[in-house]
Amino acid sequence: MKKIYKNIIVCFSLVALVTSCEKELDLSNPTALSIEELLQTNNGFELLANGVLDAYQKVPANEFLLIELRSDNVRANSENGNFPAINAYNVDPNNGDVATYYSNNMSTIKHANTIIDNRFLAPESQQYTVGEAYFMRALCHFNLVRAYQNIPFVDKVLDITKNEALDYPQLPEAEVYAKIIADFKTSIAYLDGGVQDRYRPSKGAAICLAAKAYLSQPSPNYNEAELLLASVIENNSAYNYDLLFTERDATSTDAEYFFDLVNDYGNVLGNSFSGVLGDDGVPDGSWSNSSGLEINDEVIFSIAYDLVSSDNYTTSDSGLGDQVETDSESHSFAMTLQGPSNGVNIASLSFLEVMTPELQPVRFYASLNPLDYSAFLSNATIDVFNTKFPTDGEIGDNDWVVLRYADVLLLYSEAILGTDNSTTDSRAIDAFNQVRRRAGLEEAVGLLTKDELLAERQVEFVYENQRLYDLIRFGKADAVLNSFSTSNSLFYTNEKKFLPFPQREIDNIPNFYKQNNGY
Repeated sequence: MKKIYKNIIVCFSLVALVTSCEKELDLSNPTALSIEELLQTNNGFELLANGVLDAYQKVPANEFLLIELRSDNVRANSENGNFPAINAYNVDPNNGDVATYYSNNMSTIKHANTIIDNRFLAPESQQYTVGEAYFMRALCHFNLVRAYQNIPFVDKVLDITKNEALDYPQLPEAEVYAKIIADFKTSIAYLDGGVQDRYRPSKGAAICLAAKAYLSQPSPNYNEAELLLASVIENNSAYNYDLLFTERDATSTDAEYFFDLVNDYGNVLGNSFSGVLGDDGVPDGSWSNSSGLEINDEVIFSIAYDLVSSDNYTTSDSGLGDQVETDSESHSFAMTLQGPSNGVNIASLSFLEVMTPELQPVRFYASLNPLDYSAFLSNATIDVFNTKFPTDGEIGDNDWVVLRYADVLLLYSEAILGTDNSTTDSRAIDAFNQVRRRAGLEEAVGLLTKDELLAERQVEFVYENQRLYDLIRFGKADAVLNSFSTSNSLFYTNEKKFLPFPQREIDNIPNFYKQNNGY
């Protein structure tokens, strides 16, 4: 059971004991108490930091609808509400998911800014909370700039009575990235020497995400990204980062060894396989989430959820009161069980060409439903769904992994490649091959191409909201998505690699924000 954020309720109760007994404690907001009151306690900054993480739990709830569903990995059934429109690159600026994804990230930013605005009051023992706040502010702006492109960078708690939002216009993409990288670097300084907790921001996570931001900005800085990533990879044992990978036993057969690797790959996201290796050499069974597996050496930063028997599970539009009172999640249901009934996360035909048991003997069995796939081979109209986020019902407790070590290794290869289409650099090839070995695939020998790296990322991170941003970062989005759109009668144009700026935000401050091109 993951009680990382749930103890906020207990902590808030303690806060109430040392403040005015006439003031009813409002659990709907971690900053309901005034800063002066909160900081009279011994753990005020800790409470604020927990509130930041708690607020972020809403962000993954609908992220896959806006990111993965706009890639060439998946599709949506035509009768399923507005999701086919998102999949078809025909997103309405008034779309509710577009609005809530933006506001949920901004809400987390506000909580982070509450700490940063008061950072000089933080006692020495709670300086790490300032680093966490800078990290989370950077992460949320990173989410937003990749999704919406030109956004405001909000670096303080805004006073709405003074119209301070007018001081924060949309900025050019490059300016936002510069501020994101600066925040990540500031967090590194504050988090240096801190305790490693994969449910909280850490120095290692900040270094790796700063590197990813360097690679994602309009003019990538490959050298800086390479240096940052090398500092982690060359010292991965000190950070306790590594791939989940079982070395081959001398007595194991090929089928037995691949079965071990399938389990390794599934275990990364905290999934446990219940079944056996069939006589035909194929895994026969099913996956379920196992909390005991979710903390492992491959996970660098993860958002924790806990199974709570309540109707108040986390969704993208959960009320703040619900958010504080529960740690359950619903994205697994939407991505798996609800998928077959509503059709929101179906493997695309083009993805099924690269994710087959023959081409991906390990990843296939921990990513797609083999029964769906077998039926699809006989009838191409059959839908094939994912198995990366197993759940028994609407309420689940699958953690959301923001960053894992396989990503770091492949980002390192990407940084070394830089603007070149291929490299013979042994460091890039070795990092690439570490991921290939775990996938049970032949290793690259002497040469690594950018196309090989992009293809590897597609199958390694499917359903983890990476593919669209990978295509953009590699400069391949227009070519790949135009082709995908044409083949599937969709409406992609070059401007629609980004979401529309939420119409709700535009309407809130008339004549201030501009709508993105193409909408």
